[in-house]
Amino acid sequence: MPLDQQFLEFVIKALVDNPDQVKVTRSVDEMGVLMTLDVAAADMGKIIGRQGNTAKSIRTLLRVVGMKNNSRVNLKINEPAGGLRSAEYQAEKTQAPSVSSASKTVDEAMADLDLG
Repeated sequence: MPLDQQFLEFVIKALVDNPDQVKVTRSVDEMGVLMTLDVAAADMGKIIGRQGNTAKSIRTLLRVVGMKNNSRVNLKINEPAGGLRSAEYQAEKTQAPSVSSASKTVDEAMADLDLG
């Protein structure tokens, strides 16, 4: 197994709760090395991090490993099937805009003031 792939697996398995579900595939083309990462849906937040900072850091470290081996290394994180992000997106897409139960019509508001 190449050094960059070993490194990525080591780092990711240390971060996640389900290290047995970590899968790293490596492909090489004219653009360089592409590392594709698959993890359990529950571990996606740990890999991405707040505002994507953990993923950015992992990508930076992979580039450093790649520079040492005179190659360009990129990381693609696959979204797991049934992941939270896709479920939230589908819910937003299919949900009709809802009117808050706290909002009232003008007539109801005027009645509440009881000016009469």
